[in-house]
Amino acid sequence: MARTLVKTTEDGRKLEVVGLAICLDGELEAFELVEVKMHPNRRKIWQAAPDATHMAGRVTLTREQAEIVNEAFAAAQTEILANPTAINERFRIAAMWKAREQGIE
Repeated sequence: MARTLVKTTEDGRKLEVVGLAICLDGELEAFELVEVKMHPNRRKIWQAAPDATHMAGRVTLTREQAEIVNEAFAAAQTEILANPTAINERFRIAAMWKAREQGIE
């Protein structure tokens, strides 16, 4: 799977799209973007990052950065539909995410 750099955080960690996952410093952060205007903590988010339009897990993104994520997701989706190995990777990532939700690391 290709890695697409979205941004480097202030503390030097890389936020990347890997397949259909958003990873922070190589660790799974999110599978989707959430618009800040729909986030329950939107006021605090905008106080801390006034230019934020989306959240990728705990990380704020600008509109341009969110577009990078969406473009990388579209490219990954195309690759997955054409590649059985990529489909297996998607299931592996989904299982990892489910385990993380359940507190299993």
